[in-house]
Amino acid sequence: MARATARHLLVDTEEQCNQIKAEIEAGLDFAEAAKQHSSCPSSAQGGDLGSFGRGQMVPEFDKAVFTGEVGVVQGPIQTQFGFHLLEVTSRED
Repeated sequence: MARATARHLLVDTEEQCNQIKAEIEAGLDFAEAAKQHSSCPSSAQGGDLGSFGRGQMVPEFDKAVFTGEVGVVQGPIQTQFGFHLLEVTSRED
């Protein structure tokens, strides 16, 4: 069964998401960005979601995690919770 580890951050608007992504691409550490900006409880751990299998996350998030490139910041990804940036830190297919 496919498994992945990922970290993410969650904000209310696509504009916020794009701004934070630009900051990360300019050198801001993803974990620091999550701690500073994310409204998800995982922000305390730098956005770390731990290990999970396919189908355990909402469909939009799941698709990005299991098809996106490992180590590349993806997003904005819109779900019913808001807008996410995510980074897959490892994946076993």
